[in-house]
Amino acid sequence: MRTVAETSAGGLVVNTETGQAAVIGRLDRRGRLLWSLPKGHVEQGETVEQAAVREVAEETGIDSAVMAALGSIDYWFVTDDRRVHKTVHHFLLRAVGGELSDADVEVTEVAWVPLADLPARLAYADERRLVQRAATMLADSA
Repeated sequence: MRTVAETSAGGLVVNTETGQAAVIGRLDRRGRLLWSLPKGHVEQGETVEQAAVREVAEETGIDSAVMAALGSIDYWFVTDDRRVHKTVHHFLLRAVGGELSDADVEVTEVAWVPLADLPARLAYADERRLVQRAATMLADSA
């Protein structure tokens, strides 16, 4: 079995006027809707920041600008004949335009969720920790 490394980027996109964040829902293998932060592969020639902005737009319909780095999450998984070491770079992004949309085929639902409600909504503990970090950063900058 071969080992490969993958890099992705995404983040927490916030409407700073309403205090809400755009999140995506995807169905897992069991048919459960799991809510998470938008993210996806970094394409050749892109920085992780550019990839985060592009992925947020593709998965949510929201145009955004990077405010700050939130940190990285890395994990391992096995698929077919590969062991994959994946690193996801997350950013705090400010919504600057667009309209919420679930047009991306990889996304089942999208929603604006109040920042305070995100810990209860998000499926993954690592992402919940990033949201707590972002909330602190936003409070410090207010």
